[in-house]
Amino acid sequence: MLSGSYLKQPRGKDENVPGKLALVKENVRNADWESAQQDLEDTEKAWKKVIPRIQFSMERDEINNLGISLARARAAITAKDKAGALMELEEAASHWHNLGN
Repeated sequence: MLSGSYLKQPRGKDENVPGKLALVKENVRNADWESAQQDLEDTEKAWKKVIPRIQFSMERDEINNLGISLARARAAITAKDKAGALMELEEAASHWHNLGN
């Protein structure tokens, strides 16, 4: 379980989960819902690329919880619920931070 912090690091620009989450948050703050939705899709793609690398060295619950937070954020963005989206994105960022710590 000690290799988690290393394994979750991006191997390219398309795997930078925290960077992509920050973009989504900024778009939500600016009520740019189309960009938020696109950036969230990019975040989910990045997350799916990271999962195979970390799945054996991380807590399965944390991995699942991050995925759930992203799904809830997607629903909030679709509903154009700024507060809900920001809450779920912050929770996703927290789950990311806790992976490997």
